[in-house]
Amino acid sequence: DGEVHMSELKNGNTEMFWNPTSEVRRQRLKRHIVLFEEQMDFESERLWQHVTSAINKGDQHKATQEKFVLEEEQRNAARERRESGTEWKPLLFRHDAGTNEWRYKYEDLRPWDPLNDIAQYEKDGILQTMERHLSTRMSNHKATCINNQITRHKRSAKDCRCRKTSDQPSNHSQNTESSCSTPESVQELSDDDGKYLGFESLCAQCGKEMNHLKEIHSAVLSLQKAQQDIHR
Repeated sequence: DGEVHMSELKNGNTEMFWNPTSEVRRQRLKRHIVLFEEQMDFESERLWQHVTSAINKGDQHKATQEKFVLEEEQRNAARERRESGTEWKPLLFRHDAGTNEWRYKYEDLRPWDPLNDIAQYEKDGILQTMERHLSTRMSNHKATCINNQITRHKRSAKDCRCRKTSDQPSNHSQNTESSCSTPESVQELSDDDGKYLGFESLCAQCGKEMNHLKEIHSAVLSLQKAQQDIHR
């Protein structure tokens, strides 16, 4: 969070290496950390807690000792697995034979898109990104529901016409048939047209996701307003 300088020991020259300006700080994503008491034994903060404590106290000797103890335990565990023939299967990492390096299975190297990406979070060790285009998926699902209802309406209208043509024609039957016909502009229906055609309401999943999206949208607007106030 502060300035970092590099010093050349030969001539004593010093130059700026890193400067977290206010512009850099504004672009920084909010950092979320799993509470210490909720972390498992092998999560970094808990696993290295004694080394970290010694570093924070400025005790380099103690930090080195704690690091040695920790790594020795890991070496012993690896030795025991090797002797017992137990294969180690990492949950979150894979070995890249080409570079002989371990890579995170769920790494996301694409640039952050402020117009689409809302938040990044970790769940069960898997890094995930909440994206705005969830609304696009919901719109597609909503459109599918409406199309299915239109299809059922067409089928119902067709059955209605078949029944009427089998009767003796009369003014009453013609009026009834006309009321059962499928509207000519079905292809141009808007999202609200289903209400006027007497379609069923959208499925439960659509309603649930729409409410969830509204809550997210409201929260994002609130955060944006707070950011604007802070910037002012």
